[in-house]
Amino acid sequence: MDVKKELAPSGTLRVGLNYGNFLLVLKDEPDGTPRGIAPDLGRELGKRLGVPVEFVKFQQAGQLADGVRDGKCDVGFLAAEPQRANEIAFTKAYLEIPVTFLVPAGSKIRSQADVDREGVRIAVSARSAYDLYLTRTLKHATLVRAEGIAASHERFLREKLDVLAGLKPQLVLDAEKLPGSRVLDGQVTGVQQAAGTHPSRKAGAEYLRQFIDDVKRSGLVAKTIDKHGVRGVTVAP
Repeated sequence: MDVKKELAPSGTLRVGLNYGNFLLVLKDEPDGTPRGIAPDLGRELGKRLGVPVEFVKFQQAGQLADGVRDGKCDVGFLAAEPQRANEIAFTKAYLEIPVTFLVPAGSKIRSQADVDREGVRIAVSARSAYDLYLTRTLKHATLVRAEGIAASHERFLREKLDVLAGLKPQLVLDAEKLPGSRVLDGQVTGVQQAAGTHPSRKAGAEYLRQFIDDVKRSGLVAKTIDKHGVRGVTVAP
């Protein structure tokens, strides 16, 4: 099957964006045009396919994953996670974002090793890549979920939770506004930002994999990171 027909069956490539990730999707232009690393890569993909691009906007990672699964968009830029791999055909990662923890002033939690203990309550953005990772790996601590990054921050403060899990660049900003709070050293995991499409689009998925490999190898991902001044992320190996 023609790759163009498989990835953009309507004649327009519908690209799904996660507006909950401020590192990949910045504030829109005044006319509503999406800005950021993911929109730029979506435009490049459309250019190579020779089709116009329409952006489909989602507020959270889980909603975008559902959108790719349910055909609400043709391609999504989102984190590759094992729990999603049966429903989405992922590329290799093009970008890695470190994940860590923030603790409030006076916390007795000093390191990553202190977090996974009985009675420790961790605020987390529901169905984010790191929520899925922590769900798989934590043995003792309790995850307290909220709908989105901002909401998880608010719940952390409102309920006086022990730990806030999040993308390190965001937590560094949060710590500046919370006197005495600390971002723990090291990282819990690295969120592997990738692109994905529906598994039934086999030729399209293979083209997408080659596209991501090429934009990494050519330096386009690195240039896009620099263009938008995004700090705290790295091109995935």
